Amino acid sequence: MKKIHIALSTHNLEDSIKEYSQRLSVQPTVIIEGEYALWRTETLNFSVRQDTESKSGSLRHLGWEDSEAMEFTKDIDVNGIMWERFNQQHQLDEIKDLWG
Repeated sequence: MKKIHIALSTHNLEDSIKEYSQRLSVQPTVIIEGEYALWRTETLNFSVRQDTESKSGSLRHLGWEDSEAMEFTKDIDVNGIMWERFNQQHQLDEIKDLWG
């Protein structure tokens, strides 16, 4: 099964968690205080990351959570957008590597 993955930057993680939890009608499955939040629905894998270097709300990357992905991959499309492909465990491993 594939879910579209959308990753955004934010300047205010706390407000983003409140807003997107309401918009998605679900609480995040992962919260790294002051750093990151991840929501997973039946069709969507959505994350926001605290990033004061980028414009708040800017696209970090797109991708696919794909249960059949054997490894984490990423490439750049014709428009310069990074696309990742991963399974759920790859993503959880990446989160653990970044924040313990």
